[in-house]
Amino acid sequence: MSTAATTTGPGGTAPATPASATGRARRPHRRPPSLTSRSPLSSYSWSSLLYVAPALAFFAVFVLYPIGVSVWYSFYAYDGLTQGTPVGWGNYTAVFTDSRLRAALLHSLVLLFFYAVLPVCAGLLLAGAMSRIRVYGLTVFRAVLFLPQILSSVVVAVAWRNLLAEDGPVNSALRGVGLGRFTTSWLGDFGTALPSIGTIGAWVEYGLCMVLFLSGIVGIDRSTYEAARLDGAGPVREFFAITLPALRPQISIALVLTITFALRNFDLIWNTTRGGPGTSTTVPSLYVYQDAFQNRLLGRASALAIVLTLVILVVVVAVQLALRERDVPRRRFVRPGTRCSRRGKAQS
Repeated sequence: MSTAATTTGPGGTAPATPASATGRARRPHRRPPSLTSRSPLSSYSWSSLLYVAPALAFFAVFVLYPIGVSVWYSFYAYDGLTQGTPVGWGNYTAVFTDSRLRAALLHSLVLLFFYAVLPVCAGLLLAGAMSRIRVYGLTVFRAVLFLPQILSSVVVAVAWRNLLAEDGPVNSALRGVGLGRFTTSWLGDFGTALPSIGTIGAWVEYGLCMVLFLSGIVGIDRSTYEAARLDGAGPVREFFAITLPALRPQISIALVLTITFALRNFDLIWNTTRGGPGTSTTVPSLYVYQDAFQNRLLGRASALAIVLTLVILVVVVAVQLALRERDVPRRRFVRPGTRCSRRGKAQS
């Protein structure tokens, strides 16, 4: 005969529910072992590595290995045929002391304005305008604006080389409207060759920036614009107060892509001017090609390629740090007469 346990209540003792009425006594719940607490060498880790192994192998063979070989060659005087001679830091010293390379780097900095700043500004303007305009056929118009980005750089170079020729359509149009005094050989003149190449690059890159910004605008909450309109904000105020701050991640991505394209650009310049006239449009990537495949100076070309890679990395990291999203501490508002504890909780 089992006895029921008693519990003390407010009015005395009361019989507790027998264990037989509720079934078996509940056992403490045992939590399953967490996957994160497993050893790094567990079966789960090895199975995950098997999924990414092909991509890692491809990256190691076609990216990491060539970079390592280039670093190794940069410390040798090597022509690709005979045995290399160690020269230490001689190739890097030649890179930093060559006046031609300094001029080529200055040309790349000038192209940064055309390849990065202008496309981003044009993309912001077009994205802001198309996000407010509702007309028939706007999707086709967007596709046409993005078309330069998907064209081959060789096709773009050949087309613009014919357009900007001395007897090309651009000069013919200028003569047709009475501006014949402005006609020139745009890619053959020392004063206009570099800006002309920069204009071609801006035309290629603005479509990418526009698409990135349009995708960012779609994610902005529409109620934010409605609240701004109720406060009397116009289109310009809405753009600078709402749209532009919300597009910070997209602007960062666009600048990284365009800056990288500007500093490593080779095919567009090679197929239009080949660095001419003279050296007015030469950039470091052209010297890498000439030293490696024309002058047979593979060690110096490797050193220049490594320096150019480091410059690109430094510029990209600087842009990422300048445009990163900073966490703003949330302010807690409390009623008058109360004080806040160190944890931010209101206390009476």
